[in-house]
Amino acid sequence: MRIIAGLARGRKLLSVPRKMPVKPISDRMKQSLFDILRPRITASCFLDLFAGTGSVGLEAISRGAMQVVFVERDTVCLKVIDRNLERLGFAEKAKTLRAEITQGVGWLRRHCAGEGFDIIFMGPPYRDEKNRMLALTGPVLKSIAETGILAEAGIVIAQHHATEVYEIPPGFEKYRQEKYGDTLITFLRRAKAAQ
Repeated sequence: MRIIAGLARGRKLLSVPRKMPVKPISDRMKQSLFDILRPRITASCFLDLFAGTGSVGLEAISRGAMQVVFVERDTVCLKVIDRNLERLGFAEKAKTLRAEITQGVGWLRRHCAGEGFDIIFMGPPYRDEKNRMLALTGPVLKSIAETGILAEAGIVIAQHHATEVYEIPPGFEKYRQEKYGDTLITFLRRAKAAQ
């Protein structure tokens, strides 16, 4: 894993042990994601949910995000994120928080310096420890919509399995989707009629 562009371009990132069921975003997906986000990333308040290795949030800081909040339930992952933040000199622009995201996200409102998060990225696991398919995208999107943690002009990016079915919450709309093998990256924003 590495930082692709920005202040820390080319710097290698520490990762979690291979035995852990954490699958970092590929460089190809990350490059494509940040090419799309380029006009929005500078000075943004960025939320990395199900942060895993923190690769997406670290890339956001490198490319000019004002603040990144990493939320992850696994303490090993959080330690790796903290170590990478220190190594890259990004610790002052970040917060790492241990939480079970499926329990709700409203409490995160107080952790953003602005009027809500400008960009929320979520990459929940596709399967549990017993290899059963999970469907976490819909419930977390619903929680985001209900709690108002997204800035008025903010966007939500959901990385999910291509077969996962979920409902887009009322007041939100899908405006873009990219496919990479069995993974979809879906971009959502507030529906124009709701603005």
